[in-house]
Amino acid sequence: MYEYFLGQITDVTPAYVVIEVSGIGYKVLTANPYRYQVGQSAVKMYIHQAVSDNGMSLFGFYDADEKALFEKLLSVSGIGPKSALAILANNDHSGLIQAINQENATYLTSFPGVGKKTAQQIVLDLKGKLNDLNGNVTGQTELDVPVAAEDGTLTDALAALAALGYSQREVKKVTKPLKAYQQTNSADTNALLSEGLRLLTK
Repeated sequence: MYEYFLGQITDVTPAYVVIEVSGIGYKVLTANPYRYQVGQSAVKMYIHQAVSDNGMSLFGFYDADEKALFEKLLSVSGIGPKSALAILANNDHSGLIQAINQENATYLTSFPGVGKKTAQQIVLDLKGKLNDLNGNVTGQTELDVPVAAEDGTLTDALAALAALGYSQREVKKVTKPLKAYQQTNSADTNALLSEGLRLLTK
């Protein structure tokens, strides 16, 4: 139903953002909410609308290619919208496509909600079918603006990892490395979340 929203971000949480369009605030689930900042004007967010027995949810993406990759993942039996979003949270989408083409099930099972059987199904359904997206889907957006590190950024990043479906044990495992990374790099929440995802999927 929706292709994209053009509006202003009014709220950012570990699991979703709120984008205001023509006076209406839409709650949109995104892979990495901290790439957005409150007050950004004219943010263009591509939208996928999912309807289930529990209601309707909106999922947001930085560009049409990322949305297309999400919808390809949804076509796989055993992958729901939240699992697909957790997979896309890792910025290395070209690496994801490469893993699928190389039948690297071990890499795919590093994502929350993806077991061995589901990983094999992803390979079976999508191998060779994502090459038109390779190199175009980067997970990056020209709207990304670095912000200075501040108190609570690590807490927010860890909460975002939990919201994506990673277990408390997995989040705890990367907490210490992320603290060290933050101190060394003066990293903001977006950078910490990206590093946490890298550590969890390596």
